This record gives sequence, structure tokens and C-alpha cells, in this order.
Amino acid sequence: MTEPAAADPLVIRQLDFLGGMAVGGNWRPEERLPEVAFAGRSNVGKSSLLNMLVRRRAFARVSNTPGRTQEVNFFQVNNTFVIADLPGYGYARVAREKRQAWQGLIDQYLRSARELRGVVVLLDARREPSPDDLDMLEYLAALEIPTLVAITKIDKLRARERETQLTMICQAAGLDPSQVVPCSAVTREGRDEIAAAVVSLIQTPAWRAPG
Repeated sequence: MTEPAAADPLVIRQLDFLGGMAVGGNWRPEERLPEVAFAGRSNVGKSSLLNMLVRRRAFARVSNTPGRTQEVNFFQVNNTFVIADLPGYGYARVAREKRQAWQGLIDQYLRSARELRGVVVLLDARREPSPDDLDMLEYLAALEIPTLVAITKIDKLRARERETQLTMICQAAGLDPSQVVPCSAVTREGRDEIAAAVVSLIQTPAWRAPG
């Protein structure tokens, strides 16, 4: 007897782009719904993961040129929560001044977002976490923001490489295996685990204390 398919933890009924928060700008959407942010290096596959998460092919632009996203982009989901897509960090061919500006924008968002519930940080399954990755994880820990780590592009690894790479990443980043979700935008592995984690995050209180 075939077991019934598991229910989708995040059914997308409505998806609206709210706008972008730019470097030096003061605009951002009204903070009335819980927010979950997604962060990662410019070439880690963040757009592909977001497309997979919301089951939309063109939700987040997939570009062959890392470093294109220059704003915090906000998307409202089902009128119940907001996804904040943070600029990619760490792309070496982007001018240092621009990288610093984007990093300042990420810092501004993380320190000021009153309805932020957590951050999903993406790491590439094929690579050791970079200094920028480690800085981001350390920064989120210092701010005590709930953090989930998605290990992207897991389909690029051979079966025998998988456990070795995941162990290396966890050790290098000081992560417990329970904090990481292997995922692939190609095979859709990890989609429901990340969706369930997002749903769980938006049901928790905001990380910032009132006042």
C-alpha cells in the first residue's frame, strides 16, 4: 500500500512584491507582518532556492552574474508573512566600496527590522564556508537572531562525498547538524524542511525586545 504524500507545510496562495530597500534610502514596507530573511554569498544559489521555496520559476531573478542584487527585496506571502531577500555578499569582482555599502545595508536591516523572526543563511555544499560566511553566522549569533543554515547545491555532490562535506561545513562553521538542511533547487530536496522551518519561525515572537 502506497503511503499518502506528506502535506505541503507552506502552500503559496498569494505572492506580492512589495519593493526594495536601497543603500542610503529610507523606504521599507510597513512592518505589520512577521519577516524571515534569506542571506548568502552572491553565487550560493539564493534566487534558485527562493524560487523553489515558493514554487515560482521567476519569483527571484536567477542571474549568471553574481552580485546583481543591490537591495533588500521584500515579498509578501499569503498576506501572513514577508520574505526579505538580502543582497548577496562576498563577490570579489564587485568594487570594495559597493561591497561595503551592501554590507551596511544588511546591517541596517538586521538591526532595525522590528518584525524579524529569523534568518536562513545559505552555504554552498561544495565549498568550505568563507570568511564572509563565518562573519555572517557570528554576527547573527551575537545579535541572537534565530538562524537556520541551508546547504545548497547538494545535488552536485556524489553520494560518497555528501556526508564528508556536510561534516566539514558543520565543523568549520561551528554548527550542530540539526541546524542545517541539505537542499537542491534541481531535485527539490530540502524544500519542505525549509518551508516548515519558515512557518515555525513566523509563529515565534520577534527577536527584538519591544522598545
